[in-house]
Amino acid sequence: ILTILGNSAVLATAVKRSSLLKSPELLTVNLAVADIGMAISMYPLAIASAWNHAWLGGDASCIYYALMGFLFGVCSMMTLCAMAVIRFLVTNSSKSNSNKITKNTVRILITFIWLYSLLWAILPLVGWGYYGPEPFGISCTIAWSKFHNSSNGFSFILSMFLLCTVLPALTIVACYLGIAWKVHKAYQEIQNIDRIPNAAKLEKKLTLMAVLISVGFLSSWTPYAAASFWSIFNSSDSLQPIVTLLPCLFAKSSTAYNPFIYYIFSKTFRREIKQLQCCCGWRVNFFSTDNSAENPVSMMWSG
Repeated sequence: ILTILGNSAVLATAVKRSSLLKSPELLTVNLAVADIGMAISMYPLAIASAWNHAWLGGDASCIYYALMGFLFGVCSMMTLCAMAVIRFLVTNSSKSNSNKITKNTVRILITFIWLYSLLWAILPLVGWGYYGPEPFGISCTIAWSKFHNSSNGFSFILSMFLLCTVLPALTIVACYLGIAWKVHKAYQEIQNIDRIPNAAKLEKKLTLMAVLISVGFLSSWTPYAAASFWSIFNSSDSLQPIVTLLPCLFAKSSTAYNPFIYYIFSKTFRREIKQLQCCCGWRVNFFSTDNSAENPVSMMWSG
């Protein structure tokens, strides 16, 4: 619910101010699309299976669930990687060079991200790698246990791990370390904090927001990655079901964090949320602090 409501608000805000969006902000929109896509396509089936105490739908739904998870997961990871690279380029370039990152350039980059993610997602369907159930039995993912059972599973998991996890994660870390060093040197040159230009302060704020988004995503998926790699080198039966279930749920929570980060760091997003217009012309003031006896639920409908 938080994922759908929060990311829907992000998308609605982006549509409302589409003409004012800067090119890097398109990646934020793409991240929201990936998050809400994951929530809509996967979570209802997993919740229904949890209530059923067993996976619903058999092999076909298992493959579908795993494919959607891999598609949107890789897309989110590569989008965060692209955000880090663009922030690094903008921070380390002059104003004239930073303006060269146009909306068309970012659109091409987003198209490449989706094609790249789709390629990796369909590879197990055409014979390289496998999809299978999680050890706790109520969701599906890549068959990590095939790492030792076949050269096919070994090569796929190793390639996927390097190209979809390690390389993007190292790129993200390297870019933000480079940005941190650049900002540190720039602030050292300005002794009086009151003399720091507003543009530099905004750049620091945007970078911190991007770092928190990346840290939230990587932190959410790290326990799941640890449990998955344990099942690569050891039998899945060696882990209690709860030990494999909790990291999976924690990873799914990564789709709900970003709208809260935007709300904390972006005055524009806060203002747009407070004035959010529904498509039918109604206004919902969920965040209004003006209560009245005639409107006890702080909600005003006007159309």
